[in-house]
Amino acid sequence: MPADGEHRALLDDTYKLFSLTNPLHADAFPSVRQMEAEVVAITADLLGGGPNGPNLNVCGAMTSGGTESILSAVKASRDYMAERKGIREPEMIIGVSAHAAYWKAAEYFRIKLHVVPVGRDFRLSVANVRRYINRNTAILVASAPGFPHGLVDDVKGIARLAARAGICCHVDACLGGFCLPFVRRLGGRVPPFDFSVPGVTSMSVDTHKYGQAHKGTSVVLYSCPELRAHQYTRITDWTGGLYISPGLAGSRPGALIASAWASLVHLGEEGLMAATRDIINARDTLIAGIRSEIPELEVIGEPEMGVVAFRSRKPRDINIYVLNDWLSTRGWHLNALQAPPALHFCFTAMNAVSAPALVVALRQGVAEQLANPQVAAEAARRGSAPLYGMANVTLDRGMLGEFLVAYQDVMLIP
Repeated sequence: MPADGEHRALLDDTYKLFSLTNPLHADAFPSVRQMEAEVVAITADLLGGGPNGPNLNVCGAMTSGGTESILSAVKASRDYMAERKGIREPEMIIGVSAHAAYWKAAEYFRIKLHVVPVGRDFRLSVANVRRYINRNTAILVASAPGFPHGLVDDVKGIARLAARAGICCHVDACLGGFCLPFVRRLGGRVPPFDFSVPGVTSMSVDTHKYGQAHKGTSVVLYSCPELRAHQYTRITDWTGGLYISPGLAGSRPGALIASAWASLVHLGEEGLMAATRDIINARDTLIAGIRSEIPELEVIGEPEMGVVAFRSRKPRDINIYVLNDWLSTRGWHLNALQAPPALHFCFTAMNAVSAPALVVALRQGVAEQLANPQVAAEAARRGSAPLYGMANVTLDRGMLGEFLVAYQDVMLIP
């Protein structure tokens, strides 16, 4: 998500310099090893770790993205709970608004998954989580913010539940880790969500989102080295020698680590603050525009950062998926959501200037549906609208899953 030409050029040049490096061989590429350690330290320092934070023991590693960070944290937490509490049939509790990577982690690591409803404010609450905790619960998950609606869960309350039960609490800050600290410094309302909260044991934070690095890097943080050690793979009796790797991958692209380091060092806190200011101003412009100019749409909740979700107040009059298809034909790319049907737009440093134009486009798209209901009804039978409409009413999720498998197969045809 590099915001300007100079920054992108710096990242590209850095990538070229380190394109042949591999941190698996730390002795051969000591500079990349140092860069990874510094990226982790910078990230920890922002989120309640480091010498200035309440938890001096925060540590971590870099991964290929948010999904790998989540997988790593879940795997490490599962094994840590097996060692510390003897949990052999682990269970994990997430909100329905948690990222899809938790379903993947549960499938990969054979963890029973409890998917908990969010409240009327679309945030995961203590009351909803508490009723699912039992003797096999190993991990509670909170989002900061959740991908669908851009809303921060009650991290403090959920982490308190985890601490009382003596289990792990992972905070998914893939989206918010490099933005929420600066929203707070700018005077925005941000509930506690990081290692300053007692009971938080791990976090996932994407450098390739609001850290403005090249795609393919993230950071997973742990409250202590003992927990992080369960992420490692160590093999002592391999004929190829002693082997250890910090995560799921063996060889990793050192160039991506180097460019992530360059991004954070180049931007500094001042650059991240400036980007956050632009993002928050764009968020406020979109929210104000919807609420004052487009009564047919409703903003979902009160988003803390730059992800703004909205839905139709009267779905029979305004089909939100038809609106999305209409926007797509005019160069806009929004994420379609379900349960409830909605759209969201994610503001970045690069696209923040587009907020006023998006308000205009939404107003025009809504007006066109209202003026041409028959055309809108026909549009509902084409594009993405039928797919998402089916997903919201069908009871056969297995059939939808098979449809997605077929879709993915087609995507891999040359």
